Amino acid sequence: MSEAAPGLSAEQLGAYFALVEVSSLLQYAVDEHLRLEGDLSYVQFQLLARLVDAPGGTLRMTDLADGVVYSRSGLTYQAGLLDKRGLIVRSSSPDDERSVMVAVTEVGRDLVARVLPGHVDRVRQLLFEPLSGADVSALHSVLGVVRDHMRAAPPRSAKPRARRKRAG
Repeated sequence: MSEAAPGLSAEQLGAYFALVEVSSLLQYAVDEHLRLEGDLSYVQFQLLARLVDAPGGTLRMTDLADGVVYSRSGLTYQAGLLDKRGLIVRSSSPDDERSVMVAVTEVGRDLVARVLPGHVDRVRQLLFEPLSGADVSALHSVLGVVRDHMRAAPPRSAKPRARRKRAG
């Protein structure tokens, strides 16, 4: 019979609950702003922002899902909503007809440009305002280590798909 794993220390438990609560409060506030100012969910904003930052404003759908850690089926649904609004366009990949490419439209770029200043203000006010420069550096460092650790064994939605070699 295997031994039960030890529990979390009081400090670990406190850090865990604080991280979850901060994340929830921040996401709620950001989501509220994005819905009011752009009729966008947080996930939709993430998708558009990643596309705006991508070379040529285009990414493969699977790469987009991997980047935002969202299920591929959920991403397909969200992309459909964005496509209906004219914020993105989807097309077959020229390299692999099984892959779907997603590109941000000018309307999508304009919407991101319109909501981004308020988004930045909300993040700055809620997350960074109470912190010193040293605190921000420490937070960046610590969260970077944790993110890299978690990305080393990501959930399925965040795992890059193995690229199939084309017959030729």
